[in-house]
Amino acid sequence: MRSGAKIGIITGVSIVVLAGGGYGAYSLMGGSDSGSGSKPRTVVADPPSADQAASGAKDFLAAWASGDIAKAASLTDDPAAATTALTAFKTQVKPSALTLTPAGPATPQAFASATGTPAPAKPTGAASATPSATGTPGASDSPSAAPGPTGVLMGFKARAEFEGTSRVWDYNGFLGVVKMSDNTPAVHWAPSVIHPHLSGNETIATQQVFAPPSTVVDRNGKTLQGASLTPALMASLQENARKLLPPDPNKDQDAGSAVVITDPSGKTAADRLFTIVEPKPGKPFKVTIDNTLQAAAEKAMTDLGGKQGSIVAIEPSTGQVLAFANAPATGQNRAFTGLLAPGSTMKIVTSTALLEAGLTPDSQVACPEKSSNPVAIPNDFPGAFPDYTLQKDFMVSCNTAFINQGLTSLKPETLAATAKDVYGIGQEWKTGLPNADGRVPATPGSKDEQAMNYIGQGKVQMNPLAMASITATVQSGSFKQPILVAGLPQQQAARQISPDVAAKLRAMMNATAVGGTASQVMSGITDNAGAKTGSAEVQGASTTNSWFTAFRGNLAVAAEVQGGGHGVDAAGPAVASLLKAGH
Repeated sequence: MRSGAKIGIITGVSIVVLAGGGYGAYSLMGGSDSGSGSKPRTVVADPPSADQAASGAKDFLAAWASGDIAKAASLTDDPAAATTALTAFKTQVKPSALTLTPAGPATPQAFASATGTPAPAKPTGAASATPSATGTPGASDSPSAAPGPTGVLMGFKARAEFEGTSRVWDYNGFLGVVKMSDNTPAVHWAPSVIHPHLSGNETIATQQVFAPPSTVVDRNGKTLQGASLTPALMASLQENARKLLPPDPNKDQDAGSAVVITDPSGKTAADRLFTIVEPKPGKPFKVTIDNTLQAAAEKAMTDLGGKQGSIVAIEPSTGQVLAFANAPATGQNRAFTGLLAPGSTMKIVTSTALLEAGLTPDSQVACPEKSSNPVAIPNDFPGAFPDYTLQKDFMVSCNTAFINQGLTSLKPETLAATAKDVYGIGQEWKTGLPNADGRVPATPGSKDEQAMNYIGQGKVQMNPLAMASITATVQSGSFKQPILVAGLPQQQAARQISPDVAAKLRAMMNATAVGGTASQVMSGITDNAGAKTGSAEVQGASTTNSWFTAFRGNLAVAAEVQGGGHGVDAAGPAVASLLKAGH
């Protein structure tokens, strides 16, 4: 519904109160002589007679239809605004012919119906002024304001013709006629005189229009399927893609044309009033999703048995999102917009920083029972292992080793810098759908906070989209920002991970898949593959959140399950099912 200029009844059927800030709000110079002898011509309180209203409407419509904009504008109570609007209609709507036929007095109910606004109620007391066409409050919005001028509401029939088509645009128009101080009628100017839907700062023009896509298809051209791919998400994706994709040099071949009302602020959807030339049928809208992987992702979420969770699969070589699913399917798109502590999956980023600081997978990094920070953190397994290497610590997910070595080898800001500069975490990704960027505090407030960040707790927050992208970067050796439509712009990372560090990370993740915490669910899928488990503690929850991320060939997947326990308990089987489906 649109908010055209409203008109409130004062008395009778067609006598109305018009917005305008009080009597005499419009002061016009009488005649063509602007010398000192001319007197201001103003709107008066009394309404025009029926004959005056009819002649005022007839003369204005005749001048407008003939193209005499100057004369038409002079027959209004605001010639300057009328001139601007009528000129814009002529040059932007571009009718080849315009016929305007007076239809006599009109009712406020008819006007309200045409504008899509509620019909005003007849006042029981003082007259009520209405909002002005520009959105400025009318007289009744302030108790002390004077009422607006009264006028007669008139209707007219409009018919616009256009070159190159036999179609004609017919619509019912409305205008108010007031009486001026020289006892002549004048059309009370408002944007709704042009068309009942036009109001405020909106514009009306003939524009190119395009047919919506005939259907949404997956990367292989098959009709897209998936409970998590809701109509609302797909509509949002299409709209965002339209804005983000570079212009199609051939799109004009498919365009039609229509008369459209547009809100420059973008707050109101475009209002297509009349189609002059039909656009060609829309082409399918192709996304990067793979239906086979999407089906596996949906099943993985259904198999959670009612637990909340999400999963994302990415093609490392391109950054294209191959699947995403949520549990529940029609709730929040938590795969993209959720933010949770990622637990030990964050050790991929911490390991990157340690390797770049000079350590190797074979460097001895002890795994004590408790960490060295003031609020000591234990492992989730007993014992101390002084001879462990960095790779072994990664395989068994030793918290104390990563905390102590991080505090020793890394500056407080290094973890956040590595996450952003290498993995693009903290950039503003334009995936095609709303997404929450991963968060790693740039400057931890204390040693304890710094310690927690190294193991994916504290204030570190991720979602499966971010974690799958991190894993994809390790697999390919280069950050490719995730996208849902091929050709969308992709943010670049400040620097690429070095081939040496990437190879070492892949080896550490492979060792974890073969003989570490991920081996249980990665059994049989360890060729050219790697994984990392995560269990994130949540304050007030008795069961940890389950995280798991892995790659196999040109496929990277990450999942989280709220209250799912250890990484291999819930998120692990979900990820493994997609790795198998994609092989």
